[in-house]
Amino acid sequence: MGTAELRNIAKQIRYYTTDEIATLGVGHIGGSLSIADVLAVLYFKEMNVDPKNPNMENRDRLVVSKGHAGPAVYATLALKGYFPMEELKTLNVEGTNLPSHCDRTLTPGVDMTAGSLGQGISAAVGMAKACKIFENGARVFCIIGDGESQEGQVWEACMSAVQLKLDNLVVFMDYNKMQIDGTTDEIMSVENPAERFRAFGFNVYDIDGHDIDAIIASIDGAKQVKDKPTMIVLNTVKGKGVSFVEQALVDCHSMNFTAEQKAAALEELK
Repeated sequence: MGTAELRNIAKQIRYYTTDEIATLGVGHIGGSLSIADVLAVLYFKEMNVDPKNPNMENRDRLVVSKGHAGPAVYATLALKGYFPMEELKTLNVEGTNLPSHCDRTLTPGVDMTAGSLGQGISAAVGMAKACKIFENGARVFCIIGDGESQEGQVWEACMSAVQLKLDNLVVFMDYNKMQIDGTTDEIMSVENPAERFRAFGFNVYDIDGHDIDAIIASIDGAKQVKDKPTMIVLNTVKGKGVSFVEQALVDCHSMNFTAEQKAAALEELK
């Protein structure tokens, strides 16, 4: 699939993510919209997955450690054909299979339940090691947040990934530089994450997280590296694609939506 097609899919992911959240009236919009481009590349170009067989043993895995981005994951899975698009309207309502944060026991295609922030990368390390043991050829991808990376568990997992030489593990940091209480610099700086992960022993790429070609090139580069996990720092805009969400800055971590705002956002994403 070419770059133009992937850009269009990323736009669709943003459209349906916004529609989900705006239909509910509130949700984690900022950090969902910021990862639409990498989700488009992973599910529609890179990952070996089969919506008709979501538990395929040798499938590639994705762990979205920043679980509040669940709405973007659901939009992507629906577009890929894991479940009907109509189910997106049930986001976080009683009895739904699409809770606010991802739950592998409820949603086809979700590989890991999103618990407390910081835990997902440890699960991804365990999965990658298991794939090595079983020699099934699967790759494991993990998306972490920058605010989440203030958790010590993230760095313990990184030490393990390097020690275990997990070259089948690719981690993405959604480096939008904002979190629920303010900017990451104000709360606890993770400045120069590329240098930090390189110091831990990762193969590192530092890219524009909305550049489809750069995402593809970085993943291709990771495939050539042996005995090292890869970190791809995605420099992103929180709320990317909807102007008034972008302009809300830290307040777009979770936002209320009026009917008027929903109409304006979806018009912008057409």
